Amino acid sequence: MLWIALVDRSGSGLWAAVSVLYFTYVTGLSVAQIGTLVAAAGAVGIAGAPLGGRIADRLPLTRVLIALQLLRALASFALLTTDNYALLLAFSAAGSFGDRAANVLTKLYATRVSGPDRVRYQALNRTVANAGWALGGLVAAGALTLGTTAAYRGLLAGDALSFVAVALATARCGEPPSATRTVATSKDPVPTARPGGPWRDRTYLAYVATETVLFLDDAVFKVGLPLCIAHSDVAPHGLAPLLMVLNNVMVVTLQVPLARFGVGTAAARSLLVPLSAAFALGGAAMALSATGGVMTATLLLTAAAALFTVAEMLHATVSWELSVALAPDTAQGAYLGVHGLAQAVQRSAGPLAVTAAIATGPLGWTLFGAAIAATCMFQHRLVRDRLTRPALSVPPVTVSEH
Repeated sequence: MLWIALVDRSGSGLWAAVSVLYFTYVTGLSVAQIGTLVAAAGAVGIAGAPLGGRIADRLPLTRVLIALQLLRALASFALLTTDNYALLLAFSAAGSFGDRAANVLTKLYATRVSGPDRVRYQALNRTVANAGWALGGLVAAGALTLGTTAAYRGLLAGDALSFVAVALATARCGEPPSATRTVATSKDPVPTARPGGPWRDRTYLAYVATETVLFLDDAVFKVGLPLCIAHSDVAPHGLAPLLMVLNNVMVVTLQVPLARFGVGTAAARSLLVPLSAAFALGGAAMALSATGGVMTATLLLTAAAALFTVAEMLHATVSWELSVALAPDTAQGAYLGVHGLAQAVQRSAGPLAVTAAIATGPLGWTLFGAAIAATCMFQHRLVRDRLTRPALSVPPVTVSEH
């Protein structure tokens, strides 16, 4: 599945770099139309996580993944066929739904395959995915130097073809064991999930709510840092892309080494303490960056980017382990689908949170970091009792990726 992640993220990197430009220069949409299209597609995509997870508890996981990848491919190819706004909206929404659902199901597949090694697998997966994003972005940057309609269409077609390739590769992977489907076919008693599933599991829902806050590092890099630099009187504007490169390089080089500190539920929970410190210090560095000259601002913004990247990597390790450990084996798909809502909701609420911090000034960034740090410690206490119970795990299996 690691090769699949590389191809998938490379294709997505092609489209992410040019989507707004494509809708502007190829289909001729206005700024308001593009904003509405992105928002509507994102709203539909939120439903993909829980629905995809629920379906995966009932049907063979690989078949569902193949269907979702083909849906993403068809949606991308369909965008090439029209400049009608209603159709563009429908196709974008279908692609967003497939993307969010496939993201959750890919995590579920990795969980079932890697078993107790899931933290290390996730670290490798994130490393490969970041490399894929970087590769796709570099190809897109090269194509954009042409600035032609054919170049934009070629990048979108490349994105669609990457999903076809992923679907074909997934078809060659073995079906991992599923406690959920075993329950449906076995006569032996098997521990099952709480009645009502994740939607009536108050502890898990509270955990997902805290996860929404902890995913705010994504908004810092996509909105917070670029806006701070753009509106700063002292920070060099060319610093913004360099900080994105720093983030990518740190994840690729450090995610796997850091993952060894989060192997097992107890270790993952303990990482919430340094994670809290990283968020608090990152917010403080952002606040202090507005109080000095060019060199001070540059150094502090770089320090903030490094700290939020460390927070991103630590949270990825913690989130991967706890989201699975807190979920019953007999309803992993449904639970991980609900967990997927945290990241989806953050994509809508995150930009509002960081722009509010920017508007408030240094105090805003201090409170921003402190609030996330406090949420880390709340989560640390929240999951304590739940994690004292013996966890069921699905034994790892070997699958073919050739």
